[in-house]
Amino acid sequence: HCLSVRAVCRREIDGDRGNGYSWKITLLRNYWKSKVKQEWLSGKYSNVLSQNSLPEKSMYPMDVDTWGEILEAELER
Repeated sequence: HCLSVRAVCRREIDGDRGNGYSWKITLLRNYWKSKVKQEWLSGKYSNVLSQNSLPEKSMYPMDVDTWGEILEAELER
């Protein structure tokens, strides 16, 4: 699980590990973020008509750099 989360959230994982968090805490802090981020990056929500058509678990608190990655991926599509 840790490696799959790190594949999507490398910056976040490396930051948490650098701040002294254990792998367990790091995984708990980033697991759902990685799932939501991967769905956004894969284009699952590229053609959403309104916020009402988004699934309930499509949002997660993310920092500005993460949203920047998602927006860059959208621009490349």
